[in-house]
Amino acid sequence: MNKQPKYRQVADALRRDIDNDVYKPGSRLPSEADLSARFDASRNTVRSGLALLVSEGLISSSQGLGYEVRKHEVFELNASRFENLTFPQNGDAYSTDVTNAGRHPTQTFRVEVAPATEYVAERLKVERESTTVLRFCHRFVDDVPWSTQATYYPDWLVKEAPRLAEPGDIAEGTTRYLASIGVEQIGYFDEIAARMPTPDEARLLDIGAGVPVLLWTRTGYSADKVIRCTITTFRGDLNRMNYEIGTLSARQEDEPQ
Repeated sequence: MNKQPKYRQVADALRRDIDNDVYKPGSRLPSEADLSARFDASRNTVRSGLALLVSEGLISSSQGLGYEVRKHEVFELNASRFENLTFPQNGDAYSTDVTNAGRHPTQTFRVEVAPATEYVAERLKVERESTTVLRFCHRFVDDVPWSTQATYYPDWLVKEAPRLAEPGDIAEGTTRYLASIGVEQIGYFDEIAARMPTPDEARLLDIGAGVPVLLWTRTGYSADKVIRCTITTFRGDLNRMNYEIGTLSARQEDEPQ
């Protein structure tokens, strides 16, 4: 005898259906009335089971349109190669990587002067509230919101590299631009964390209930100074990262990722 609450039985059965492609990504689930008949359960019980799947990020709900299985077309980012100047690029690293994956990249962009938060100031080794230039990208893959990227540059660097403060994008990418004027990034330190999104993040990334964000902070260094702090916020359900460390001659490129 199944001792689980009825709404969990409903959720478990629908989760199996989704895993087995009975309901494919982008397809709509049967109506609450149809599910009530299938499971011999009240509408409220079915609704509770569906709410559980919404909280897990498996389905989404729309007023008047019912429930839909969420699409999960994952984009894989190789964080070791990202911004590596020895890796061929046509423009910035994001556009290159997405294009090389056979996907279509687009982004909106803004530049502003912003005071350093405690988090950013600690990484840039500057005073809290000191002036930084923020270059902010809202990025899309195949027209779906995928990530935001906020890069903070210290004021002293902007004086040496004035294009950082210009409102337009830097076609060759900021890492290449800085290298061209003698400020070469020779190392970086990465931090990776996950949490639930803020309201602003949920809005920008079109994140449904139950979907976390992946936070990737990369602090870049020249030979003697910290030159930038980049905070990338990914949709947790649509992104995956990998790193290449050491010699990987035994690894075949066509192995499953």
